[in-house]
Amino acid sequence: MTTQGVDDAVREKQPITERRLHPVTPLRRAWAPIAVLIGWAVHDPDQAQRQLTRLTTTTLLLALAVLVPAAALYGFLTWWFTHFAVTDSELRVRTGLLFRRTAHIRLERIQAIDITQPLLARVAGVAKLKLDVIGTDKKDELAFLDAEEARTLRAELLARAAGFAPETAHEVGEAPSRQLLRVPPTVLAISLVLTGATWGTLAAAIAVPTILWLVTESVWTVLATAVPLIGAAGASSVGRFVAEYDWTVGESPDGLRIDHGLLDRAHETVPPGRVQTVRIVEPLLWRRRGWVRVELDVAGSSNSLLLPVAPREVAESVVAHVLPGTTVPSRAALSRPPRRAARCMPLWWRGYGLSVTEAAFAARTGLFRRSLALVPHAKVQSVRLTQGPWKRLWGVADVHVDTGANKTVTARLRDAEEAAELLRSQAERSRTGRRDARPDRWMA
Repeated sequence: MTTQGVDDAVREKQPITERRLHPVTPLRRAWAPIAVLIGWAVHDPDQAQRQLTRLTTTTLLLALAVLVPAAALYGFLTWWFTHFAVTDSELRVRTGLLFRRTAHIRLERIQAIDITQPLLARVAGVAKLKLDVIGTDKKDELAFLDAEEARTLRAELLARAAGFAPETAHEVGEAPSRQLLRVPPTVLAISLVLTGATWGTLAAAIAVPTILWLVTESVWTVLATAVPLIGAAGASSVGRFVAEYDWTVGESPDGLRIDHGLLDRAHETVPPGRVQTVRIVEPLLWRRRGWVRVELDVAGSSNSLLLPVAPREVAESVVAHVLPGTTVPSRAALSRPPRRAARCMPLWWRGYGLSVTEAAFAARTGLFRRSLALVPHAKVQSVRLTQGPWKRLWGVADVHVDTGANKTVTARLRDAEEAAELLRSQAERSRTGRRDARPDRWMA
């Protein structure tokens, strides 16, 4: 047996050390039974009110005396029966009070690990680990761990995912990071004020309840309509400001790191090689200031925002780190559809554009809210051409590019002959791009 084989055999015989979550975790899980009762009361408020009116004060106190200890016991038992362990090849998580469940997460399939700290978790000094795993739609998580332990475990898992040996993974530590950009709070606030969605939801929150009051004079109808609209207006303005506050982007060997949040802090990572599409969004009221928003489509990840607001030149430099070798085409480099496309889409056809470079397929849509999508040729999974009867009459067609994130980028209203040639050439570019692309790898 070789030396490597002996080492592997010794590692396999070593006992696996299981760990528990932070002792504060039962407080989080104890709310589950109470949340079930609250959900039932909200779902059927009339029935809940009738049941409560039948209960005496003594009965209510007895019910609370039973419910609170039961909830505390449930939280403690679920914490007690939850363990996790890191082996040479996987992360194992055992959960379940009555029905046991063991999750085996292969380390080489981990593509990103985020650290989040809700407000109360920051006060308690704990954090939550969220894992993006290839082939799963929902993030696996470990909640909660000591904040320092969470950072150490994240660094160890990423080191092992990068191919470091288990005995050296502890020594690697967290990869160093270099700050690329920080969004000032004043710029973020001004950008939200200049966003059409903010004013649209605010106008709806004022106008719709007023009209309903004039028509129905029913307080309950007005409240039932006003509360969701006010909530939507708050989410599109104050909610976004709180979530995107102190947005910082840094570069490290394990990808681009994003830190943000006023109350709940989040530490996210954009994994290298997994970005399928980059969208540069330019709202109408931002153009005078030269600001843009950068959004992402990442395969197997829910991270979808790279920059909430930034000058276009700065945003393009950050995009170059996400898509190495790809340059953002200028407005002059985007070719418009033929003028006869106006027969199919009056006025809006002017917002469409296309540019195909050696590195990426770029398509622009939108007249007032422009959006330029860039797809590296190596990330294209399929190419389709569609042409309805009306478009066929005027000799135009749409070319759709499908990516690995189950999203589609479309070059709209192209000349029919150009679209057919684009279909053939893009299929060839995608084939050669995938053949020549470097493998997705951590800490390259």
